[in-house]
Amino acid sequence: MTIDWSAFTPWSALAGGVLIGLSASLFILANGRIAGISGLLGSLLERTGDGLLDKALFVSGLLLAPLLWTVVVGAPEARFESGWPALLLAGLMVGIGTRYGAGCTSGHGVCGLARLSPRSLVATLVFMTAGFLSTYVLRHLIGGGL
Repeated sequence: MTIDWSAFTPWSALAGGVLIGLSASLFILANGRIAGISGLLGSLLERTGDGLLDKALFVSGLLLAPLLWTVVVGAPEARFESGWPALLLAGLMVGIGTRYGAGCTSGHGVCGLARLSPRSLVATLVFMTAGFLSTYVLRHLIGGGL
């Protein structure tokens, strides 16, 4: 994936971060639960736990917001340099990693760090290190042509 740095503005990134933090804060205030997306999605798929409607509404908002943005502003240009097999493998590895790590980047990186959780700090450092190493290996050692 290529980032168009000429169109990047720190204000849009700041606004996105504020909205993510606000939604995670409102979710924990309203429900008393962490807004870890992998945990919410997992419990929805397994139909376990209480508050299934709240979880479904939260995940629906995650899906509908970019669709609404696309309708109002238009779809951003995204170019993927990797093929579908690499993208599917990456998605599968992220899914397995979130199950072994007991959460995803949103749960550990946004909510866990805000709660000063040592486990979330370790998980976020592992996520980031794995991402940096994967990018380096794919782009510089293998060539990124997967």
